[in-house]
Amino acid sequence: MLIALKKHWPEYLMEAAGLGIFMVSASVFTILLYHPASPALRVLAEEFPRRVLMGLAMGLTAIGIIYSSCGKQSGAHLNPAVTLTFFRLGKVAPWDAMFYVIAQFAGGIAGVALVAAVAGKLLAHPSVNYVATLPGSGGTGAAFLGEVVIALILMSVVLVVSNKQKLACFTGLFAGACVAAFITFEAPISGMSMNPARTFGSALLPHLWDSLWIYFLAPPLGMLAAAAVYLRLKHAVGCAKLHHQNNLRCIFCEYQASKQKAIQLAKSVEMGLPLV
Repeated sequence: MLIALKKHWPEYLMEAAGLGIFMVSASVFTILLYHPASPALRVLAEEFPRRVLMGLAMGLTAIGIIYSSCGKQSGAHLNPAVTLTFFRLGKVAPWDAMFYVIAQFAGGIAGVALVAAVAGKLLAHPSVNYVATLPGSGGTGAAFLGEVVIALILMSVVLVVSNKQKLACFTGLFAGACVAAFITFEAPISGMSMNPARTFGSALLPHLWDSLWIYFLAPPLGMLAAAAVYLRLKHAVGCAKLHHQNNLRCIFCEYQASKQKAIQLAKSVEMGLPLV
């Protein structure tokens, strides 16, 4: 544990910062588009155009984080469900997975807390409500199903695109497009989270605990299902980074190399070969 923390703490901080920035962006754009005092509400009286703009804003935010230097180094998971899925696929070391998840929750909380400290009344207004993700009029069942479906779609897209050589460098664009589309069309059903840490960050200050279980269970379920289907089709899974086409350190490739070295060492011992 201490070795992982000592070696990979920059990546952990990058994950925290990435989701923190995402939450700041979500908070600011929600205030701009939904607070009654905002001019945007008078110009765009109908909700759908505002949802389109919100989707574009958050999709571009996600893309910016993924293609930033920090995102390129940490892999820009920004989501415990993503990290858990890559851990299940054997692409993330156990301690790295644990510290990534802790960092993501910390980042989500910090991002909302920062905006609350600067614009508390605006963020707390019922029309903004700390950018909380809550079930829509269809209730918890529809919200749960919606979260499973969008999480499954996102992870399927990430796995397919990131593991095709000609498309891999565009994985961030595809992921951002998914975020934009889901906010535009799925948000009325579940609030569009796909991310336990994102939802917890918004729920902490206003104590919105009633539906938290949906956003803790549904996104991992959808993403793990996508990974299971992908493996069932006998597709290979490469690195856990969303953007791997760079020269920055990759702790996931280091982990894979260490596993391969351990396997080779075990085979040498089994065959009685001299250890070099």
